[in-house]
Amino acid sequence: MVKRLRIGSRGSKLAVLQAESVRNQLLVNNADVECEMVTIATTGDRNTAVSLDQLGGDGVFVKEIEEALLGNEIDIAVHSLKDMLTTLPEGLILAAVPLRVDPRDVLISPYGKLEDLPPGARIGTGSIRRVVQLRAIRPDLEISNLRGNIDTRIRKAFSGEFDGIVMAAAALLRLDMEDRITEYLPVTDFVPAVGQGALGIEIRCEDDWLMKMIKPLNDQPSWQSITAERAFLRALGGGCRAPIAALGIIEHGILKINGIVANTAGDRIMRDGIEGNPGDPDATGKSLASKMIDLGADELIVI
Repeated sequence: MVKRLRIGSRGSKLAVLQAESVRNQLLVNNADVECEMVTIATTGDRNTAVSLDQLGGDGVFVKEIEEALLGNEIDIAVHSLKDMLTTLPEGLILAAVPLRVDPRDVLISPYGKLEDLPPGARIGTGSIRRVVQLRAIRPDLEISNLRGNIDTRIRKAFSGEFDGIVMAAAALLRLDMEDRITEYLPVTDFVPAVGQGALGIEIRCEDDWLMKMIKPLNDQPSWQSITAERAFLRALGGGCRAPIAALGIIEHGILKINGIVANTAGDRIMRDGIEGNPGDPDATGKSLASKMIDLGADELIVI
């Protein structure tokens, strides 16, 4: 008997491409499956002229998709994992995280590298996390809010409206636009958003048969890394738009996670990291949060 699955995502070119990659993997492993692609407009998609912080930030790209999942309008939701809240709505579960692609931030600029930007250069980004880290390296830069689809943002980097833009490498790699990248920003200075570069496949908790079908799509090192990152963010009480960031990696059987916490003004940034057991990534993320709280991180978050 053929199983029909409805896969939901945002309607952007990137989001559809990501959802189709999940569909294609499901079809390879399951000959008795048919998939229908469903695009859903989210709050973040409908308000492109408004900054994400003004929209409330947290969950603006996933709320409507999760509502469709809970309402049985779709069976699978595919998200950019960095958009997902660290606590999911009751009744939903993160079922799998496919192999993560490059989590770094990148610069796109006619000047080439960040160090080559002229004094007072205007940089576009929609992320407060990127703003505070840019200011730590180049306090002279004029940083302005940037929204819009990827093509629009790149065009602004070369039209004279901006001298450069900062965005996620993963988006450009998935769209086969790596040639537009002028510099990969080092994670030592630019810690990426929690979950950046990874996809999250979300389903209803009671769909055990679907869980078994999706589980082979999960990449264990990617899962362990993002679990530690999300535990770190959750323990600090911050949302995905807060100036909090973390990157976990598995090296030689060890889980390494580095994180930052900044105040909203961006003039105070705390950085730290620890190593832990990949078998208990949640505990590792919580341990880093606890370590940084002991050093005063909670004071930065409430400022």
